[in-house]
Amino acid sequence: MSIEVGSKVQGKVTGITHFGAFVELPGGSTGLVHISEVADNYVKDINEHLKVGDEVEVKILNVEKDGKIGLSIRKAKDQPPQQQTQQRPRPNRGNDQRGGGRSNTSGGPVGRETFEQKMARFLKDSEDRLTSLKRHTESKRGGKGAKKG
Repeated sequence: MSIEVGSKVQGKVTGITHFGAFVELPGGSTGLVHISEVADNYVKDINEHLKVGDEVEVKILNVEKDGKIGLSIRKAKDQPPQQQTQQRPRPNRGNDQRGGGRSNTSGGPVGRETFEQKMARFLKDSEDRLTSLKRHTESKRGGKGAKKG
């Protein structure tokens, strides 16, 4: 039986190391399942998942020129199609409301502002912040014109 990349075959675990497990394939060849390819979740100790002599189904990931065979147990598992292609939804930055729900002068969302509207809003926000900061620091110092000593 020839070993083809992408095919799934049954194998027997012949050795376990801290970085993976060696699996004997049909035909007498041996491949390595890296520790990151043992399970879908994080594997700290491979001995919790595999033992020498276990029969496992593996998917052949690659075959190197020097004869090394890369294998995966987690990719050999049959998963429903929606789980294989499902990815975390990315946040839509245009409708991001973390900024306090601000809107431009026309009442539309912030992402639809023109450059001039963004600059005007920035200047207004900046002036408001500076005024608030000055008021806060002056009250800590004792107000305007209050000199000590």
